[in-house]
Amino acid sequence: MHTDLSIASLILGASLLVKLVMLALLLASVASWTLVFRKRRELLSAKRAAANFEDQFWAAEDLTALFNRLSTQRSPADGTQRMFEAGFREFARLRKKDGIPPDMVLEGSQRSMRIALSRELEALEANLPMLATVGSVSPYIGLFGTVWGIMNSFRGLSNTHQATLAMVAPGISEALVATAMGLFAAIPAVIFYNRFSSDIDRLASRYEIFLEEFSAILQRQVHV
Repeated sequence: MHTDLSIASLILGASLLVKLVMLALLLASVASWTLVFRKRRELLSAKRAAANFEDQFWAAEDLTALFNRLSTQRSPADGTQRMFEAGFREFARLRKKDGIPPDMVLEGSQRSMRIALSRELEALEANLPMLATVGSVSPYIGLFGTVWGIMNSFRGLSNTHQATLAMVAPGISEALVATAMGLFAAIPAVIFYNRFSSDIDRLASRYEIFLEEFSAILQRQVHV
């Protein structure tokens, strides 16, 4: 007797609990891929914005004029631009006050840039732990569905006098589909989590370098 072991028939023929496991894994996979595409666009935009602003920054002869021009732009600021605006705004504010030592002016500016840097990295890392969660939990959810399906297959054998491979093959096959779906959800999530973490680390290093270079420029100006 021929038994249909196609993927669709195995999923449709699975028990209710195994179907719920497969549905959960499918939703996790869809959610992780949605986050992957959104985070990829976000990181690419952040890299381009950092490169564009650094070109403007190093080409500018007057930082005050650059700050004023950026303040009138309607386009939202990104990354290094936000750090520059926060640091220069605080630098200009403190420098106008009498009796504030140059070192305190510089420290205030650096503190504002550090806060802007922390907020930028927090925004870049938003929702990233979800990929780690999908990558670490999905295989176990799939394994749970597999164990449950195999257990049901062997439980059904208790009512028969003669067990054959054809009798247990459909149940075991549908159970193994849950494991496959768990791996299908987990592997891309782990790969892109590691990739995005590496990209964010490189951006963080780039922001840190800009912060130090800008601080050196402000240090020269504060003593003029």
